[in-house]
Amino acid sequence: MAINKYQLVKGKSINVSPFIYQAVEKDEIEYDEIVTEVGKRLDHYANEYYGDANNWWIISAASGIGWWMQVPPGVVLRIPINLEDIIRIKDNIR
Repeated sequence: MAINKYQLVKGKSINVSPFIYQAVEKDEIEYDEIVTEVGKRLDHYANEYYGDANNWWIISAASGIGWWMQVPPGVVLRIPINLEDIIRIKDNIR
């Protein structure tokens, strides 16, 4: 299931990414750390972990690497384990 990276709050569209990054930094959500491999993009990892390549932005947000799918080999990614944590973060944005 693809999760939208925006949350509608009081008629405004809020980007969820900084909230995910903060939650990872504060150890409020569980995540795996992996090192990127040659030829693999964030959408490949998202498909492996979440069964949906469209959730690549969650890995990007959690890892603090910006908004691009291609990352060089050797980059440490932080991949949130439970998508329910991401949904909870979205639901708590006010």
